[in-house]
Amino acid sequence: MSRGAELARWLAKVTKVAEEEVMHLRPMQRALSMVSRTIPVKVGNEMRAAVLRLQGIEVGEGTLVYGTPELSSAEATHARMAIGRECIIDIGCLFELGESIVIGDHVTIGNNVMMITTTHELGPKEHRAGAATRSPVRVEDGAWIGPRSVILPGVTIGAGAIVDAGTVVNKNVAPSTRVSGTPARLVEQLDP
Repeated sequence: MSRGAELARWLAKVTKVAEEEVMHLRPMQRALSMVSRTIPVKVGNEMRAAVLRLQGIEVGEGTLVYGTPELSSAEATHARMAIGRECIIDIGCLFELGESIVIGDHVTIGNNVMMITTTHELGPKEHRAGAATRSPVRVEDGAWIGPRSVILPGVTIGAGAIVDAGTVVNKNVAPSTRVSGTPARLVEQLDP
């Protein structure tokens, strides 16, 4: 192979890698997120919701966002997330958007809640984190997710359910129930 052909092949590889890396920068979404972070915490809650809308997230009327959430996604879109009407999203939340996250109406999400949609298959002993798998997360109307809870891939939190603070939810939560612990366990059945 000639030196010119080698150089052309090398440049093609470098160009491909650079394009893949730059694609994930999402400059408009980053700029909007930076604007949102300049708004003091617990102030400008409706402005933060408007900034999320500009980023491509569906946000219902009357929803308040107390702090700029961390939005994580390998793709260049936040269209996988939808937040209903009159919700409250507290400070320090993280939404990993490998798959969709749908939050119903009148949902309250406490501070530092994490919603994760990507995990891994079990790999061989040499590398246990195998191929990535993705499953959506859904929070139905009226649910309340307590501070520092973690909602794992494929989970649905039923309408009117309560997830106590610090709970790790790895299975669906029935409507009008309260769960707590790691992993989440039924604490009580609530009035519908």
